[in-house]
Amino acid sequence: MRRLLVYFLMFMLPLTGFSQHEQDSAWVRENYTKREVYIPMRDGIKLFTAVYAPKDMTEKHPILMTRTPYSCAPYGDTLYPSNLWLQHLRYYLREGYIIVRQDVRGRWMSEGEFMDVRPFNKDKKSNSDIDEASDTYDAIDWMVKNIPGNNGNVGVFGISYPGFYSTMAAASAHPALKAVSPQAPVTDWFMGDDFHHNGAFFQMDGFRFYSSFGKPRPKPTTIGPKGFEFPVKDAYKFYLEAGSLAKLGELMGDSIRFWKEMYSHPNYDAWWKARDARTAMYHIKPATLVVGGLFDAEDCYGAWNLYKAIEKQSPSTNNKIVMGPWYHGQWASRDGGFLGNVKFGSNTALWYQNNIEIPFFNFYLKGKGKNPELPEASIFFTGENAWKKFEQWPPAATSGREIYFSADNQLSWDKPTSKVAPYSYISDPAHPVPYTEDVHFNRTREYMTDDQRFASRRPDVLTFQTAPLENDLTLAGEVIANLKTSITGTDADFVVKIIDVFPDDFAYPGDVPQPGRAPGGSYPMNAYQMLVRGEIMRGKFRNSFSEPVPFKPGKVETVKFSLPDVAHTFKKGHRLMIQVQSSWFPLADRNPQVFMDIYKAQPKDFKTATISIYHDNVNSSSVTLPVLR
Repeated sequence: MRRLLVYFLMFMLPLTGFSQHEQDSAWVRENYTKREVYIPMRDGIKLFTAVYAPKDMTEKHPILMTRTPYSCAPYGDTLYPSNLWLQHLRYYLREGYIIVRQDVRGRWMSEGEFMDVRPFNKDKKSNSDIDEASDTYDAIDWMVKNIPGNNGNVGVFGISYPGFYSTMAAASAHPALKAVSPQAPVTDWFMGDDFHHNGAFFQMDGFRFYSSFGKPRPKPTTIGPKGFEFPVKDAYKFYLEAGSLAKLGELMGDSIRFWKEMYSHPNYDAWWKARDARTAMYHIKPATLVVGGLFDAEDCYGAWNLYKAIEKQSPSTNNKIVMGPWYHGQWASRDGGFLGNVKFGSNTALWYQNNIEIPFFNFYLKGKGKNPELPEASIFFTGENAWKKFEQWPPAATSGREIYFSADNQLSWDKPTSKVAPYSYISDPAHPVPYTEDVHFNRTREYMTDDQRFASRRPDVLTFQTAPLENDLTLAGEVIANLKTSITGTDADFVVKIIDVFPDDFAYPGDVPQPGRAPGGSYPMNAYQMLVRGEIMRGKFRNSFSEPVPFKPGKVETVKFSLPDVAHTFKKGHRLMIQVQSSWFPLADRNPQVFMDIYKAQPKDFKTATISIYHDNVNSSSVTLPVLR
């Protein structure tokens, strides 16, 4: 998790046509004033807020706000953040927006007590009944009444955790709030964002992030906390030698409230369900633009599923979604033309900024330009590297089609017709399958498109693939894994990966295929195995995330789960590959392969297990692919 590093990402992306000399720090100071204020909430708590307002009073100006747990720095009326002139926020300054940043309740210089993903309270009865929606309402109400020269229109946007606060803003129902853009929004920390995926704990992100972010702040401060000092710079080695989540809990200490609460709620209970941001998505009034990345390692789940929740729960809302070929926040970067070794053929971030985000806010907050009339879904399809527009998502022309595991490690559109022995592998917690080939200290963002050839070579990874495709195959929507399995233990994890295998002679234009990396040379893309989508499922939750049950050793059972939506075209001549494995380390914590509360597992509890995947006429393992006709 990189939230302390990326909270400024939403203010990146220099735009073409603006030189450094046209809009520099001097220009900002000459044309904008900074004012720091404490805005009172209904319960008397005051929230620190930085207001950057244009000096020009010949016209009224809209307010564009971000609420953040990551600080409004720099603090001080004379100190201006460099993103006002170096990064894409300068476009909004040239348009005359009033820019507002607010430290949320209990963080940095704001008063009050902080609560992670504070639950939405739909039944507020008194001024003491507060949540992030009410704090946003009170802040907006104060701003439109007290910031001189505003035009009465307010927009809210933010990436990642600020995306969660944008979601809560949408639920505030303040009449001045006209447009909201939750971007990579934290939505459900148990089902798919950040901390858990289908119940499996994403320790690598969680531990690094919370060892600093989670430290208590007894009083307002401008000084941030320090994180855990890792004894080694090899994440695989560190987490393997730590031995268990119980040990990570000891290293974290007793002072970090959310970490302790999370350990005491190992299942999807009422505590987690209250922290699902989707519970607030009813009767949403402002125009809403949900933005996310197809390869967002942190909040890919949140963007897709927040959009779907608004569509279902608030069908009259003007709600749109944009998904591009991006890592976490890359749509606010300088380019967006590649991720890792995979190229996308154009400056996708700049296209998004100029064609979607800026026109969206200009129209709803300034009344400028024609109604953008955005399509319901603007989705970039990797593989063919093209934007597509749809009037619904998933597209009406998408249908689920099962592809089956079959003999000789092949994939077939036809269901097996005979009884054959299952494929089996030994899952050893002492030697878990790594999530990426190289040695890393920080979790990489590039793993989302990484070459999977390293995994294909492991005996504890099952690999199935098609013959070279005779026609393009486009997937648009949710992928569903349907595994028929038996195990020798009482619990196990299952990782399913959807992979695009490039042709043996593939090379990007200008690249020279090489047998290996060379100084200054390109990565060998011939026969590249591009990860298109991967997801993990903790087996004990196969029937219910609230009430886990053990496996009966040797009994064939069904493990069925969803992978986040896919938008990808497997080009003619490529192959579709599916891999199955039982660890994804140290991205996700290791399953001891014994049914238990894994937060309490000790090193002695971890056991090897034989995992069998069936592919016969009675028990046919398959994956349902959303094929776009």
